[in-house]
Amino acid sequence: MTSTAVASDSGEDLAVVVDQASMTYRIRSSSEHLREDSGRWSRRFKRVTGSGWATVHALDSLSFVVTRGESVGVIGTNGSGKSTLMKLLTGKIRPTTGEVYATSTPVMLGVNAALVKDLSGRENIRLGCLAMGLSPQQTTEKFEMIVELSGLRESLHLPLKSYSSGMASRLQFAIATAVDPDILIIDEALNTGDAQFRSRTKKRLDEVREQAGCVFLVSHSLGTIRQMCTRVLWIEQGQLLADGDPDWVTDQYREYTEHQATGRRRSAEIAYQRTRMHLDSVQVDWVPGTRPTRAG
Repeated sequence: MTSTAVASDSGEDLAVVVDQASMTYRIRSSSEHLREDSGRWSRRFKRVTGSGWATVHALDSLSFVVTRGESVGVIGTNGSGKSTLMKLLTGKIRPTTGEVYATSTPVMLGVNAALVKDLSGRENIRLGCLAMGLSPQQTTEKFEMIVELSGLRESLHLPLKSYSSGMASRLQFAIATAVDPDILIIDEALNTGDAQFRSRTKKRLDEVREQAGCVFLVSHSLGTIRQMCTRVLWIEQGQLLADGDPDWVTDQYREYTEHQATGRRRSAEIAYQRTRMHLDSVQVDWVPGTRPTRAG
């Protein structure tokens, strides 16, 4: 495994830097009193109350750098740590160890564009744009673009509660990208919709990247990842297992998950370790004065 040092003479091309970031949770556990390393009186108390504390390592130490103009897919099986990583990137939670830096506050689809079920699609567009800081005039200017991207022109008069989950996701995506975000994070929102919608979203993501922004896309759809992304991170068991070409990484992921699904654990472990061998470790070194702003 090759160690790669990342240094910057100018922070202009950087968008996100994750430097040895990890996340550990402490949660209450009714079975923690069975641990042998607990004190005698502590174990007795826990037997009575049925309570204790368990440590969950959601993410091991991760390091990677994302530059402007990249579209980064994030894949991994359920519970692998993808959502935790997205929370670290947005600054919603702080890492237990290490640091996460960003050149601007990331916009997470579904957070900055909250929708109101009792309002119509048209009213949600206006409210969502205003909530993200656009002026009434800017909202009017962006309105047609949002409608075109969502593909929901015929349903704008209907209340959001009558929309399917796919329709709501499409509207949400269209609103969230109206502000030309510098760093956009999309979590599972593009798995719905027809081929025309996927084509429109790819075009919009390309526009975001061309404007010196970057995109993180979390998805279980490997086809979407291949189509939309220039690079893929594979997070598995809290570890960064792969970081590279979308075709290669998704091929390794598909092999691993197929072995897992059919109970071939030994084959899955071989695929896991083989993939891990191709990952270069990253050490982040900063030239004085070039460190970007922390996320959040």
